[in-house]
Amino acid sequence: MINEQIRDKEIRLIGEHGEQLGIMPSKDAFKIAQEANLDLVKIAPNAEPPVCRIIDYSKFRYEQRRKEKENKKKQRTTETKEIQLTPGIADNDLNTKAGQARKFIAKGNKVKVELRFRGREMAHQQGGMETIMEFCQKLEDVASIDKPPKMEGRNLVVILAEKK
Repeated sequence: MINEQIRDKEIRLIGEHGEQLGIMPSKDAFKIAQEANLDLVKIAPNAEPPVCRIIDYSKFRYEQRRKEKENKKKQRTTETKEIQLTPGIADNDLNTKAGQARKFIAKGNKVKVELRFRGREMAHQQGGMETIMEFCQKLEDVASIDKPPKMEGRNLVVILAEKK
């Protein structure tokens, strides 16, 4: 709330340089703000009495937006990249997929490794588990297992994250 929107009888006023001006009627505080060509802004509405400050409101809003924008830049979102394998994957192909996963993890992303069983391969799930564990061992220097291997339908899934 700013200026005329403040309807409280008494408020605690803080000056433009941060000094305490004491408790006074809101009308008097508004007059003081007008004399200084600034705005009266309620900064702590739940306090008893409410706390108001004399500031340039447009400058205050601009600085708040700048801080929010700066904080947004500093946030890092992690994506989950997916790599698909089959139980009978050749060693060279497994090394290639491991190299790709290594790049994803280096960029700070998580990697979801999905080993797909088709047809009769479902009868030999132990071989698929060995393939997944071999893949994880190739990446153990840069990644740790975030979510252990688990069957999800016809897929064996493990999630790898950057080692801390």
